[in-house]
Amino acid sequence: MKNFGGKVLFLDRSDINTDEIIPAKYLNESAREALKLNLLEDLKLAGFDPKRDITGKGVVVSRANFGCGSSREHAPWALEVNGINLVIAESFARIFRQNMYNCGMIAAELPAPTLADLFRDFKNVETALTVDIGTDRRSADQRSEGTLTFSGGGKTKTLPFVLTDFEKALVEAGGWVEYAAAHY
Repeated sequence: MKNFGGKVLFLDRSDINTDEIIPAKYLNESAREALKLNLLEDLKLAGFDPKRDITGKGVVVSRANFGCGSSREHAPWALEVNGINLVIAESFARIFRQNMYNCGMIAAELPAPTLADLFRDFKNVETALTVDIGTDRRSADQRSEGTLTFSGGGKTKTLPFVLTDFEKALVEAGGWVEYAAAHY
């Protein structure tokens, strides 16, 4: 299973699209490693420099509709080869979200007010995140509850998040291919 915690990269914008995550000119690459240097190179965000800000990060926290745009696995691949296996946002484009889980990664959704609190409390300080992907507690709709614990600037905040049983199984297996190999 992948590591889902680490230092946090805050991208304070909604509608970050797949062309900003990995520009279309790199879609001819089939080797994931070839995408590493170009992650978020076209993202226009005040104060953000991908060459400086991505290194050493393991988590992205953003706003609504992360991963909108074209449907492609290259966007999660570019995150993954940079050690980013978890994106937290208010919402995700449906195909991007599923591609994250197909790659054994997590797309965790939190409400807008909770994200606003995270940006207020942690955006401007070095922040680390530890993740527990699930406990034995389950709700009636077959979801596992996990926790996200943010620490930085002398503050700590623990928040719940949910995965469906199938999402959790994909994450634990390392992605769809590994899950299918073990179950079919």
